Amino acid sequence: MKSNEIDQIIAEALEAEKQGHHHRRRKPDTVSIVRKVLNVIHIVGFVAAVVIYFAWPEQRLLFFCVGFGAILIKLVEFFIRFML
Repeated sequence: MKSNEIDQIIAEALEAEKQGHHHRRRKPDTVSIVRKVLNVIHIVGFVAAVVIYFAWPEQRLLFFCVGFGAILIKLVEFFIRFML
């Protein structure tokens, strides 16, 4: 290959990248917004579970329900991240 052919290939690759022809498809903005909301809900649920654990030690069932709920929210977000 000559240097001008290499320059041509590089120029075409740069032009394709500028136009957005990536091999990885972009996720829609609505999916990222849903993921962010689910992450905030997960964090709030986790903090609530920790507060319940230390503030009301006799309320173990409530602690487990809130904690398990926070984990389920995170699992939903995880599947959304990789499936969509």
